[in-house]
Amino acid sequence: MIEKIQTLISKQNIDEKIAEIASMIEKDYEHKDIHFVCVLKGGVVFTVDLARQINKNVYLHFMDVSSYGEDTKSSGDIKILMDLDESIKDKHVIIVEDIIDSGMTLNMLKKRLLGRNPASLKICALLNKECNKTDNIDIDYLGFNIPDEFVVGYGLDYAQKYRNLNYIGIISFEEE
Repeated sequence: MIEKIQTLISKQNIDEKIAEIASMIEKDYEHKDIHFVCVLKGGVVFTVDLARQINKNVYLHFMDVSSYGEDTKSSGDIKILMDLDESIKDKHVIIVEDIIDSGMTLNMLKKRLLGRNPASLKICALLNKECNKTDNIDIDYLGFNIPDEFVVGYGLDYAQKYRNLNYIGIISFEEE
């Protein structure tokens, strides 16, 4: 099989959208410190680039979560592979995701983090697949709505490949 990638969102469009989101976050958190909770692995590229565009204190926290186990469908039970290493109690928290697909894992993560009593909790996602929602997700800061396609690049992978692309592309497979 040959893997082909067609550009869906260019580096320039991503950069422009990140600057726009950063500006909104700065305005919304004018006199407050911001605590990003990056959902690994895919969210790291977006989280770092977004944080670098914000001209105020941004604290970075990381979580690795899964609801898939060894299956291709969500089990509905969130498994925390790596948890936060400090409290978010009374802090202004933004969960930063690369892509929202069904929304199940993100909704479960949001409920868990709300149980840790942050001062506020919002969601920021670079990409949103509108058509696959099983749970209603309120996205406070959104980059792009995308079609129901398998995408790679800018942190998103296929078999751990293509995370390093500076654009978002649709991957397809052709016989050799």
